[in-house]
Parts: sequence; structure tokens; C-alpha cells
Amino acid sequence: MSYSTSNPILNTRGFEYSGGQATTTLNGVINRCLTLLALVMVSALFAWQSKYISLESLGAKLALFTIAGIVVAIVTVCKKEWAGYTAPLYAILKGLVLGSLSKIFELSYPGIVFQAVALTTCTAVGMLLLYKYNIITVTNKLRAIVMTATFGILIVYAVSLAMSLFGGNVSFIHSEGTLGLLFSLFVVAIAALNLLLDFDFIVHVSSRGLPSYMGWYAAFGLMVTLVWLYLEILRMLAKVRSNR
Repeated sequence: MSYSTSNPILNTRGFEYSGGQATTTLNGVINRCLTLLALVMVSALFAWQSKYISLESLGAKLALFTIAGIVVAIVTVCKKEWAGYTAPLYAILKGLVLGSLSKIFELSYPGIVFQAVALTTCTAVGMLLLYKYNIITVTNKLRAIVMTATFGILIVYAVSLAMSLFGGNVSFIHSEGTLGLLFSLFVVAIAALNLLLDFDFIVHVSSRGLPSYMGWYAAFGLMVTLVWLYLEILRMLAKVRSNR
């Protein structure tokens, strides 16, 4: 049996039961999620406090960490069996990105990082409770809506990046006005809804007798969403603070 969605990360098409090999369990996936979260936090604190990452070199280091993280994420998606090695590496790289970016935002808006971490934590816990108690059920329709919106956002960001190379931009993405805030709120909502898909994928992986490395892959998918959610909340809070 396979679990197929439009999201390349949340996809087990082509994987069969492991037949005697070590399999993924729910406790195993939870432990892997906690391991990746710990790696993100430790590397983020390193980037935040390290004397080797000065403000003068922050931009270059941030670009390097970001590109490396993207490469590792692509490798993980393409080679799921490597997830036990690439997922921790991704967590470390993304932690360096989060620590560096957080340092930049904190200098401009003191206290914003604590607010972003608190909101991200509350959102993640809230979505977990909504999923656990079936207040929101992950149906094929919900999955299609969330993934369509997610890919739409990625396209908008890709267009904005391409335009920035030629001196242009998609103004409402960075706008501190009402439109910009509404866009950020929409993106945060979609990122939060993606957590439901991650939780559902974790339950699926842990109940299908899939190879143990799929536990790392499921934890990797959740970490991708949490990182995205935190960054979008950080961006949204910065817009709010700019309007004060």
C-alpha cells in the first residue's frame, strides 16, 4: 500500500512493507522528531552566539547555509533511504539559518524572537490537538486544498526571487500595509495546516510497516514545515512591529 499526495515530501508511493527488516514505529518517529528539533535548537544557538559568525559576515554565511540546506533537502526527497544521515544534517543547517536570521530580526525588533518561538510552539501544539482529537480530519479534499495553496505560495516566492534579480519585486509580499499583513497571515495559516498533513503522514508511516529510515523521512517532513512556520511568523511579526 502506498500513500500518495501532491507533496513530494509526504509520499510513500513505491514503498512496500519491509518484510522482516526494522520498521518504523510511532515512538520511533517521535524520538526522531525530538532529535531533529534538538539539533535545530543547538545549531541555532550556536549561530546566535558564535563569535565566528559576526554581523559583518552574517549575510554571506546565511546565503551559504540556506543554499546548503536546500541541496540537502532535495537529496533527502530524492533519496529517502539516506534520510537517517541527511535529515540531521538538514536540521543542523536550518538551525544555523534560523539562528542567523533571528539575530538580524532581534537587532531591529528586540523581543521578536521570543514572540515568534512562542507563537510557533503554541500553533504546533494547537494543530496537534486538533488532529489528535479529530476536530479537523485530514481528508483527500483538505489535503488537495492545502497542497494547492502551498504550491501557489511557492510559485509567488519563486516569481518574487526571479524579479529581485532584475531589481523588481512582488510588492505585497514585503508590504507592511494591510495587504502585506493579510498575505503573511494567509501563509502562516497554510503553513499551520501543513502540520496536519505531517501528523497524518507520521501516523501512516508508523502503521504500515515501512522501513525504519521512513521514520527519519517523516520527521524531516515535519521539521521542514516547522522551520517554514517559524520564519513566516517571524516575518509577520516584523510587519506588525513596523506599523507601530
